Amino acid sequence: MKIGSKNIGSKNQCFIIAEMSANHGGKFSKAKEIIIKAKEAGADAVKIQTYKAETITIRSSKQDFMINKKSPWAQYDSLFKLYKNTYTPWEWQSELFQIAKENNIIMFSSPFDDSSVDFLENLNTPAYKIASPEINDIPLLRKIATTKKPVLLSTGLANYSDITLAIRTLKNNGCNDIGLLKCTSSYPAPFDEINLNTIVDYPKKFKCIPGISDHTIGDEIPIASISLGAKIIEKHFILNDEITPDSFFSMSFDEFKIMVTKIRNVEKALGSINYDYTKSMLKNINSRRSLYVSKPIKKGDVITKFNIQSIRPAFGLHPKYYDKIIGKKVKLDLQIGDRLTIDIIEI
Repeated sequence: MKIGSKNIGSKNQCFIIAEMSANHGGKFSKAKEIIIKAKEAGADAVKIQTYKAETITIRSSKQDFMINKKSPWAQYDSLFKLYKNTYTPWEWQSELFQIAKENNIIMFSSPFDDSSVDFLENLNTPAYKIASPEINDIPLLRKIATTKKPVLLSTGLANYSDITLAIRTLKNNGCNDIGLLKCTSSYPAPFDEINLNTIVDYPKKFKCIPGISDHTIGDEIPIASISLGAKIIEKHFILNDEITPDSFFSMSFDEFKIMVTKIRNVEKALGSINYDYTKSMLKNINSRRSLYVSKPIKKGDVITKFNIQSIRPAFGLHPKYYDKIIGKKVKLDLQIGDRLTIDIIEI
């Protein structure tokens, strides 16, 4: 799969996404800075969200549309008020795409209805992200699939049958490049509900590139996911010390930069299946053991376990010959610290 200039797959580096969400706080200047700082922090892409309050819900004070008082967004009272206060204005988005291009970082978005897909097509978005709550919006998935662009599908509010239906819908309507992101839609998400091992199962069950959209606090989960095969990582990104509707579970610039460094180090460490010596190992190869004279031995005397030892360093005879040379005579006088070699032993 390819998004923008980045190839994504088993042989490629992990594709790291900084999710802007509502972290611009309603200010274009902050949205612009988030793009620039995400690039500086090492992100491969910035993702935004393309919706309006009226395209994601309706204005209603009926109980169904009111926010639970225990929700971290309870201050907004209703879903309409929440989305009215957290959306990314559509009049910004063309310029944000241009800013991303100028800063050599990929930008794409999560659409939430048909009109947002059409809008993003006009901006030539290179890919789409389907947010967890939209995984069951089959008409929307069909619309996105017909663009034939790569899709990242978040599974935070889906069970096995939901995922199966979503992927079948995408594939049946022209989308062949799908990234499946393990997600726990809780804010912040508790560690004991992440179930990272599911990532290993994604390629087997769904033939998709696996990844994670993470809402935990910290960088443990994204880093651990790398060792399980995750090739896409999404994390909410915020400028340092900013307070916004999503800041309580987002990663600051400094934290994100450190996470990217750790991810890249882990990727290097994973390497490939290899049983050979590495370059740095070869520098220390002679710190292994070998056979040396531990007590003086006269010419013609017999080698015993009392006059030789397997010790460091490794300039002497390999210890695998120990049993073979015990009881053999030596061809010359040997002193403590002399290396044992085959040519000085009567075999």
